[in-house]
Amino acid sequence: MRAIAITFVGTLVAGVSWAQPPGAQAIKTFSSSADVAALAAKAKSERKEGQPVVAERILQLSPYSANLEYRASVGPAAVHEREAEIFYVIDGSATLVTGGKLVKESRTNPENLTGTGIEGGTPQAVAKGDFVIVPENTPHWFSAINGTITLMSLHVPRPLTAAR
Repeated sequence: MRAIAITFVGTLVAGVSWAQPPGAQAIKTFSSSADVAALAAKAKSERKEGQPVVAERILQLSPYSANLEYRASVGPAAVHEREAEIFYVIDGSATLVTGGKLVKESRTNPENLTGTGIEGGTPQAVAKGDFVIVPENTPHWFSAINGTITLMSLHVPRPLTAAR
């Protein structure tokens, strides 16, 4: 398994929000625990029957954005070809499968693939407080959700390596 669980002590991000001119990408560098709890409640209340995930923005500083993901059922598997993805489990538990091969693979955009699941791969139980890094080009899928799971996800663009 290429996913790496990490221990984290301290604060993820601190800062302030700045006003932006019209049309500029919003900058938000701080969210309190109360803000995150409100986002989780909002995601839960807005989820439609059968909808596997509802996402809400926690922080934004281009090219990075941290999102809250509220998952109440199994959704599609994914591959991000140029971004690593970091997950922090805010609440709940699930099984995360990494590696293997996407089932019924299709392209969602120029840099991402999706599938109905993963063949092969390595399952990892994840629960409140856990961190996981999924490297770019690695299939990943929450194959089982134990009730619900609330995550922070952060996509991290990775530089393209030059051909030698």
